[in-house]
Amino acid sequence: MLKLKNIYECNLCLGSRTLHPEISIINLSDSCMQQTSIKFGVYAIILAEKCEKNHCCCGKGSCDYSYATMIFLPPEQTFRMDKEHSLPSKGYLLVFQPDQFDTSLTKRIKKYSFFDYAKSEALHLSQRETEQIVCCLRNLENELRYPADVHSSIILSYHIELMLEYCTRYYERQFITRDNQNKAIVCKTERWIDRYTEGCHPDKIQVPPPTTCAATLKLSAAYFNDLLKFETGKNWNEYFQLYLHEKEQTNAIHHAVGLI
Repeated sequence: MLKLKNIYECNLCLGSRTLHPEISIINLSDSCMQQTSIKFGVYAIILAEKCEKNHCCCGKGSCDYSYATMIFLPPEQTFRMDKEHSLPSKGYLLVFQPDQFDTSLTKRIKKYSFFDYAKSEALHLSQRETEQIVCCLRNLENELRYPADVHSSIILSYHIELMLEYCTRYYERQFITRDNQNKAIVCKTERWIDRYTEGCHPDKIQVPPPTTCAATLKLSAAYFNDLLKFETGKNWNEYFQLYLHEKEQTNAIHHAVGLI
């Protein structure tokens, strides 16, 4: 496994110039890394414009777009595209350290929960969406090439944040195009809650961590929670309690009808 602790090491190993000590955009067409996994010590965003054979494009389904794929990695996350490639053979890698900027990005980076998604929960883009992301990267690169001044950190952070907002929009669009699949997951979640609470007195039931149910569904806790929020308007804790409450009310009605 190759460990890349900072921006300089990323640029050195992937053959890119260091234009800024805390941000770099690397054209993956120029890199030649193979057959090893990588652990980034910084935030990393991968835009894969060419999907290698046999890796199913990181969870891409029949209802997903297939023009490009984005994967989001938090610091200390290990990544490998597939058995033969560390990184995609075409696309871009954006690496950055938001904690080094005294800007809004430093505080807001944690709100982008897709950095905690699994690789199989990647974002799949249409051609128009890909063009918008590439435009954001080009604007960011143009700013990186501009001589540093007192405005640089704010403008660089703004460009990254703008791209992340587009990614948030596109993930919500992906939830829409996966509507049937997501509804099936919600149904499986309800069955899981039924099994988990079977035979338990309502007053004794405690909400389990979302990882418990998410693992059964083979989802990351972050993706599972965001999916529930999008489909039901409730997070895991809220949905668990609401489902049990509605189930208890339904059972009470059926019991009352049976007594008539």
